[in-house]
Amino acid sequence: MKINRPAQGFTLIEIMVVVIILGLLASVVVPSVLDSLDTARINKARADMSGIQTALKRYRMDNFVYPTNEQGLEALIEQPSLAPVPKNWKQPYLETLSKDPWDRDYEYIVPGEGHEYDIITLGADGISGGEGLNADLSVWDSK
Repeated sequence: MKINRPAQGFTLIEIMVVVIILGLLASVVVPSVLDSLDTARINKARADMSGIQTALKRYRMDNFVYPTNEQGLEALIEQPSLAPVPKNWKQPYLETLSKDPWDRDYEYIVPGEGHEYDIITLGADGISGGEGLNADLSVWDSK
């Protein structure tokens, strides 16, 4: 004796409804996640530059001057051999020089605009200027 059971599974319409619902949810959630990632990158850059700034202050306290453009931020890791050679260089002021969130080196400029030095990152695009995520970020920018 054979019993006929209705076919089990999902219809094409049911699957399409689920896909549409998932698409709508993704269109709401994904922009929020991407905005959070962008904000995190900017916050990381600010934190990195603050740490470099602290190391530069310690360097200046020991050596009475900031590193020159030629010595660069590497002067915080190993004693510079370029003039003016610091006489009171005592220890590495930083363990390592981190890269900015977009995997580029931070730029160190002496003298900076309106300051003795500047530390900047060129943002996501790596080009001077820009807006939003592509904007340059300086250690002196207000938070």
